[in-house]
Amino acid sequence: MYKIAIVDDEISILEMMKKFLSRREELEIELFENPETAYNKLVSNNYDIIISDIMMPQMDGVELLRKIKEKKPNQKVIMMTAYSTEDRLIECDELGATDYITKPFISLRDVENKVLDNLGL
Repeated sequence: MYKIAIVDDEISILEMMKKFLSRREELEIELFENPETAYNKLVSNNYDIIISDIMMPQMDGVELLRKIKEKKPNQKVIMMTAYSTEDRLIECDELGATDYITKPFISLRDVENKVLDNLGL
């Protein structure tokens, strides 16, 4: 079983991703809508992949990535963004982001393929 954490302030995105990815029996999905409250759980539990939106009101995904990587340098983190500026993506890359997903999603199958590729499946 692979544990995936998804952090996004948009509940509809969280629910849509969980519904789609949960079709795969080997994936266990945990959702977080607030990065500040999610942080402690993200670093104290083991997740195979964390997927995080970049633009969130409580704490942006870049800061969340930075804090996660300080505690767990080898943690795989896939960043999601609808407003990707090159500077933000370079910063995420320098902080050790594993991959990127752009919103709106081209298809949920593309999201699923990114997750599976990063799990080595």
